[in-house]
Amino acid sequence: MFHKTKNMFIAGLSALIIISSPALAITPSPQMIEQFKQLPKSEQERIAKQYGIDPSVLAGGQQAAPISNPEVVSQRNSGKDTADAEKDIANAKKQADDFDFIDDSQKTELKRFGYDMFAGEPSTFAPVTDVPVPSDYKVGPGDTIKVQLFGKDNKEYTLNINRDGTIQFPELGPISVNGLSFSELREQLQQRIKQQMIGIESNISMGELRSIRIFVAGDAYKSGSYTVSSLSTITQALFVAGGVNEIGSLRNIQVKRSGKLVGTFDMYDLLLRGDASGDIGLRSGDVVFIPSVGGLVSVTGEVRRPAIYELKTGETVADIVKMAAGVTQAAYSKSTSIERYNANGLKTIVNVDLTTSKGAQVKAKAGDVVRVKNASLQYEDAVTIVGAVVRPGKYQWQAGQKVSHLLSSIWGDLSANVDLDYALVVRETNKYGDINVFQFALGKAINEPQSDQNLLLQPRDKVIVFNFNDKTLNRYELNKLIQTRIKKISSLRGEALVSNDTFESGFNSLNTSLDNRYRSSIAGVAITGSVEEKDDVVKNEVEKMLTNLFEDRDLIKLSQSMRRSELLYPILNQLSQQRKVNQGVSIVAIGGKVRHPGVYPLTQNAHVAELLIAAGGLSEGAYVERAELTRANDTDALADITHTNVNINGVLLGMPEDNVSLQSRDMLTVLTTPEWQERKVIEIRGEVKFPGTYNIRRGERLSDVLTRAGGFTDFAFPSAAVFVRDSIKNQEQLEIKKLADQLRRDIATRGVSKDGTVVNYADAQLMLTDLENIEAVGRLVVDLNAISLGIPEADIQLENSDILYVPTVKQTVAVMGEVQHQATHRFKDGLTLDNYLDMSGGPRERADDDRIYIIKADGSVMLPVASLWFSGNATLSPGDTIVVPLDTEYKDNLTLWTQITTIIYNSAIALATISTL
Repeated sequence: MFHKTKNMFIAGLSALIIISSPALAITPSPQMIEQFKQLPKSEQERIAKQYGIDPSVLAGGQQAAPISNPEVVSQRNSGKDTADAEKDIANAKKQADDFDFIDDSQKTELKRFGYDMFAGEPSTFAPVTDVPVPSDYKVGPGDTIKVQLFGKDNKEYTLNINRDGTIQFPELGPISVNGLSFSELREQLQQRIKQQMIGIESNISMGELRSIRIFVAGDAYKSGSYTVSSLSTITQALFVAGGVNEIGSLRNIQVKRSGKLVGTFDMYDLLLRGDASGDIGLRSGDVVFIPSVGGLVSVTGEVRRPAIYELKTGETVADIVKMAAGVTQAAYSKSTSIERYNANGLKTIVNVDLTTSKGAQVKAKAGDVVRVKNASLQYEDAVTIVGAVVRPGKYQWQAGQKVSHLLSSIWGDLSANVDLDYALVVRETNKYGDINVFQFALGKAINEPQSDQNLLLQPRDKVIVFNFNDKTLNRYELNKLIQTRIKKISSLRGEALVSNDTFESGFNSLNTSLDNRYRSSIAGVAITGSVEEKDDVVKNEVEKMLTNLFEDRDLIKLSQSMRRSELLYPILNQLSQQRKVNQGVSIVAIGGKVRHPGVYPLTQNAHVAELLIAAGGLSEGAYVERAELTRANDTDALADITHTNVNINGVLLGMPEDNVSLQSRDMLTVLTTPEWQERKVIEIRGEVKFPGTYNIRRGERLSDVLTRAGGFTDFAFPSAAVFVRDSIKNQEQLEIKKLADQLRRDIATRGVSKDGTVVNYADAQLMLTDLENIEAVGRLVVDLNAISLGIPEADIQLENSDILYVPTVKQTVAVMGEVQHQATHRFKDGLTLDNYLDMSGGPRERADDDRIYIIKADGSVMLPVASLWFSGNATLSPGDTIVVPLDTEYKDNLTLWTQITTIIYNSAIALATISTL
């Protein structure tokens, strides 16, 4: 019987699938459902899976719909104009905030705490159906009970609780469940099934729950009557209603039942402490009432959650700060201020120390603004190290600490480019920030800890270590930092910042202003450094960064890439600011033959020797017998300067009488050794016996170097020598630029004037580009034959980087330009200019025969028409080049005869007119 039923069902189901829609759209008949019920459960699942049918459809009843939570709250909608306005305001505010690189929490507008939970508005009144059913849930009319029987019989029932509080169980009859909790109902019903239905076990669960109607009144976002699930609580009712409006209270939400207050709920308990004990369940007819907000207190400053909080009676300032999640690590709780209105309607300030019990018990009032101040950014008892060290930054100070305690190893703590002879300690002398500067030798401080160079450190000291060579620094990260900081500002300006080294550009512009400030104060001697006007944005940002060098963490980290003058800037700036009346600025300067000329701070007990060390020592060519010390001698009646000679050699040897003590605004100039020059070389190539590079002394001549080179070889051709000089090349390049500028003006004049031929702009621009790209040669015509004969007038004085090329013997003559066939011909003694032209086919029709010129082998140019020596029958020399230029005023025969005919015609008309008179 089972196999027959099974086969009939499968056959009927297959036929239905073939003649109907896809399997998912099958609607089984009642007969098929009954047959399906008689199959074992395993067969039911197999068949349902095979044909894609929900087993609950064939098991008896309608297809089960998945439980869903309808979207009852959507984003609160605001008008388009309002939204656009808010967006514009937000963008403008963001741009304003971006100008400050320090995060300022007070710029953020305070919001009401807890109101962001209700950022939506209700979109439907459908009840929530996916809420778990607690065991203490009181069942009632409208609820659905699902009963699944298994064992001897397998059945499933969906039972509704009637209005009288009973359920109709098919095998057991009516059962009263009124007033029972869900756990009591399940236990009672399972016990009764077990007793009256032998061999049957049961599983009981809740189906669809009844809906209740509640009222949300008061200052809700959308007050009204709502149909909600019977499991709904106060918070769920608030979400359905869209939360509270702008003046609604979160701390006194009331539930009224039959006109009586049955419970209140403080939303802060849930939001701040996770306590939902006051979130009671609702019944049909309950009213959730939201009163208007009570007193409000704003909390800002160094708290973890700045916001506006609702105040309850009796709460203190400490309670309000606790609502704000407490103070941050950077807070200074002893200096907390409260802004509140007094009886006269004026704002007053109340200072509160939250670290004391008295301050914590101060009662908060409505309208208070509590500001928790931030702690100072200054470090107490800290030592700052910047410059050419591996780990720049701030370090703890301890009593008895010296430089060698912080920098104990030359290889492990210092950069490879460090200057071991010059370092500074900047020390504050009073509470006003005035400083003194101490100079010491870093190498001795580390290697000889017992020496006087190992300075004893004090709290808040700054140790500055310098690089020996500023030109080898890698400044990529430093420039990246400054460019990042000015990117926001420059983007608003819409202007590109020029210069590859943006940090250097800003500093040079800044150093120029510093130079102008001290140019007159330091005996009228200019401070070295390039003067170039740059963008003010870069200058201002670099000035701000350097002024705060010892507090800027990012800049301290990259200080090992900073140059000597950049590290000295904040010190010089501070010394200039602390200058008192009738006192000079504690600054000295050095110039001349030193490695790092410039302005330096006047250190304690400084002498000329310390200033020379600060400048990196003497450079090559320094005159050690005498230097000039310029000193300002200002009195109340007269300002004057004096010049004193200093023996640098004695200073270097440690002679006390020569090592002059320095004073404010002193200027030391290290002179250059007389007749001293940098290394100069000349290169000789080609047919000399010893070609190569030769060092030359000042005033040396070409004949001297040729003698040192061994003279010419047997294959040399001195008449065709090429001599190239850089100074001539630069002058020719300048002349080419002048010619291009003149041509540009001529083209512009021709374009706007009435006379002249109009020139195409594109062609003219191309011609100008070609002209500007011409590379000058810098060739100087020399007569080596005359120099070899000892003629003094032919000899020349050499310069650095001169090049002389002596070619081999040439036996050719070249013909170029407007000839029939440009070629190079073998030189034959006795052939003339006309002979070589004839050998190249003669001049072309457009050739300018009157302007033929010859470029001699030595580079000179000769015109045949300018000398009796050069005629059509004149002979040439090996290596010469004949150039036949183009006739720019050439006219073809048709054009020429047209112009002649026009002239004759006009003349005939004129004669005829005259004859008739």
